[in-house]
Amino acid sequence: MPRGALTIDAGAEQSLIRGRSLLPVGVVSVDGEFERGDAVVVKTASGQDLARGLAAYSSQEISLIKGRRSEETQEVLSYSGQDEVIHRDNLVLLGL
Repeated sequence: MPRGALTIDAGAEQSLIRGRSLLPVGVVSVDGEFERGDAVVVKTASGQDLARGLAAYSSQEISLIKGRRSEETQEVLSYSGQDEVIHRDNLVLLGL
């Protein structure tokens, strides 16, 4: 059962459809409270469910790094984590 949701922009949506990972720069908003490894829903800018995946960061951490380039993650969070918010190996597209 998903513990939260991430809304993404159109560029991130196209990247996920092409089989790529979700990067922080494509995240527009974070809903709910969840921890690293929890299942989340990935929503398009229009609010449609696009995918489900396992978050590499908590909701609080994603709120801090959303919209930023992956290189900025370490500076913002004060530790070196993954480049991806959700790695493509931990992501399933819905209804495609």
